[in-house]
Amino acid sequence: MLTQSHRYRDIEREAVYLQPEKCIPPPAQDFMDKVWFIKDCCGIACAVVTWLLVFYAEFVVIFIMLLPSKDVIYSIINGIIFNILAFLALASHFRAMITDPGAVPKGNATKEFIESLQLKPGQVVYKCPKCCSIKPDRAHHCSVCKRCIRKMDHHCPWVNNCVGENNQKFFVLFTMYISLISLHALLMVALHFLYCFEEDWTKCSSFSPPTTVILLIMLCFEGLLFLIFTAVMFGTQVHSICTDETGIEQLKKEERRWAKKTRWMNLKAVFGHPFSIGWLSPLATPEKGKADPYQYVV
Repeated sequence: MLTQSHRYRDIEREAVYLQPEKCIPPPAQDFMDKVWFIKDCCGIACAVVTWLLVFYAEFVVIFIMLLPSKDVIYSIINGIIFNILAFLALASHFRAMITDPGAVPKGNATKEFIESLQLKPGQVVYKCPKCCSIKPDRAHHCSVCKRCIRKMDHHCPWVNNCVGENNQKFFVLFTMYISLISLHALLMVALHFLYCFEEDWTKCSSFSPPTTVILLIMLCFEGLLFLIFTAVMFGTQVHSICTDETGIEQLKKEERRWAKKTRWMNLKAVFGHPFSIGWLSPLATPEKGKADPYQYVV
């Protein structure tokens, strides 16, 4: 029995449905149009809140816990670790937000483009009626980005972008570094509470005891919440990569039509070839193979 998604795609098989004469190539883009940034109020607000929460954690860790500490070595080591993790988390977030996740060229369902595919008898292509694009295999339309995204996993408002073929590495690193920085902050909060209980509260912080307690409790709540959320998201993303099945494909239970590869090959497809320290760096863009010119054809 065919599912609703299968019936919908069967409609797209009809040549009349493509209607290439109604698709007009998009106008030439200026510099600002070439910069990938989703103008979504909710996504922008979530992205700003994410950065503010990291800066709040930075403030509490540095000015409440580390600077007042009498152990200089402890403060230096933990300060370096926390700031490195914070930089990597924000850099990963920024790259995930401004990287084109794999958008299909808009308005490419023209008669000229379809003829250039040189379709053979029995071969079909799929057209997205929303953005007038010829959809490659495993591409899905995002209502927020208003584009079809190759290997779209989901749209994440916290990075104000879709998670797709080209930016999944940065999203995975973002969730990993946020979970690590949250765990690190929770450990320091626990140690600071023990230190303040043993010592005079007026000496363990440059702020008043009530202010110190409130700021530490807020950081503890933030760290615990984000640790659980990002750790779960990191695990689901790694599982999705290893099984080579996006979140949307799992949700819709789509039929697997692509070749099965090993988990190691799937990881290299996302993080780049070959394995290197660049896998952990949000500054390194993964090297991937060239796009298949026949990826539009089924």
